[in-house]
Parts: sequence; C-alpha cells; structure tokens
Amino acid sequence: MSWAILVGSGILECVWAAALDKSTGFSRPIPTIVFFVAMALSMLGLSHAVRDIPLGVAYSVWVGIGATLTFAYSAIVGGEGATPLQVVFVCGLVACVIGLKLTSA
Repeated sequence: MSWAILVGSGILECVWAAALDKSTGFSRPIPTIVFFVAMALSMLGLSHAVRDIPLGVAYSVWVGIGATLTFAYSAIVGGEGATPLQVVFVCGLVACVIGLKLTSA
C-alpha cells in the first residue's frame, strides 16, 4: 500500500508543479488553491510512505515520478517541446525509479 501511496504522491507533485506555473505567481486563485491542496496531499502521502519505505528510496522515487510527469506534461500540453536527447535522459530517470523499486524491500 505504501508504494501505491508513494506513486500517487509523485503524481500529485506533477499536479502542484503545473498549478504553480498556471498560478502566475499566485495571482490566479484557482490554480493557487490547486497548488496548495496538491502540495499538501503530496507531502502527506510521502510522509506516510516513508513509514515503510526507506527515506532515500521514497524521496528519489517521489521526485523521479514528479519530474518525469512534469517534463511530459510541459512537453505535451505546455508547448515547451522536448529534444530527443532530453527524452533519452528522462527515460533513464524512469529506469532508475523502476530500479529503485525492484531493489527495495
């Protein structure tokens, strides 16, 4: 269950990062509210996950999921695009997150 919560928390990291961008410096109320709610839930999930998963592994997985999804969101929806080399490195990040899961108790 801790791994599922950790994955959900990583997804929420992407949500709050996207909301932060959309909030335009916290000047738009709805994205600002989404930012604070998603960030709080993401942190709560991470804090729950570290009860059963070592901190270094949990934090690395959480950041990896959030960074990967934020990169994909920005490239696809945000219009930022992505170079082939950037995609290769993000795939390497995904491989590392999977490796951490497979080698953790």
